[in-house]
Amino acid sequence: MIEVRNLSYRYEGRQGDALRGVDLTIPEGAYFIVVGPNGCGKTTLIRHLNGLLRPVQGEVLVDGMDTRDSDKAGMIRQRVGMVFGNPDDQIFGMTVEEDVAFGPGNLNLPPQEIRRRVDAALDAVGARAYAKAQPHLLSEGEKQLVAIAGVLAMDPKYVVLDEPTAYLDPASRQKVLEVMSSLHRRGITILHVTHHMEDLTRADRVVVMKAGTILADKIPSELLSMPDCLRDAGLGLPRVSELLWKLREYGLDVNPSTLDLEEACREIMASKSESRSRKIGI
Repeated sequence: MIEVRNLSYRYEGRQGDALRGVDLTIPEGAYFIVVGPNGCGKTTLIRHLNGLLRPVQGEVLVDGMDTRDSDKAGMIRQRVGMVFGNPDDQIFGMTVEEDVAFGPGNLNLPPQEIRRRVDAALDAVGARAYAKAQPHLLSEGEKQLVAIAGVLAMDPKYVVLDEPTAYLDPASRQKVLEVMSSLHRRGITILHVTHHMEDLTRADRVVVMKAGTILADKIPSELLSMPDCLRDAGLGLPRVSELLWKLREYGLDVNPSTLDLEEACREIMASKSESRSRKIGI
């Protein structure tokens, strides 16, 4: 697991802490989503998880390894892969397969093992068809899949994604989300920072941040049953949940923590039928 204990961090030259006393446990195999307004500390938090930043106070442990231990930095970064919002920030190979091979190539692995990892990573994200392509000729969505493949080629246990769909059109965004869900089904732990509240449906747990602290760490349905917490963080509700809360205000007996659209429709129809039956005395 990844354990964050009483973590605080302050950027040099800035007033105030970017993180203050953060505690978080991420079990192996989980799917976590982190939400919060701009400047709340989401990116600062996740950059501590593979040692890109090191605590001013507290500690971060990855499978028991302290991220402040320089001797463990290489192992930690192989274990915790990081995908940034803009794929151009982490793609620099002349071709797609060269870029994906860069990480395992630096591990001095045998050529046949590098080849195996590159092919497996490209297959995992559905990008084998453009293995020979030059990355700058790809769409933003395709480039983001290549960036994810480059991380997968390092064989990580944990993949951390910082708003990976921020630059994508709806179709490309959906493809990247499907790849993330597929990786989770394979047993990879996912930590996903997002502004899209509809993404909550994919998570095992949701972490809500505000001003460098964690306001809530809940399963999605529990969080959506307490909308004041999200509003306090300056966040809205997913559209399905917002609709169900409004219908409750109008007297329909529906569960606003329902996340699935089809289930929400069934609840609405059942509630309308029950209400109609009461009116006619059945």
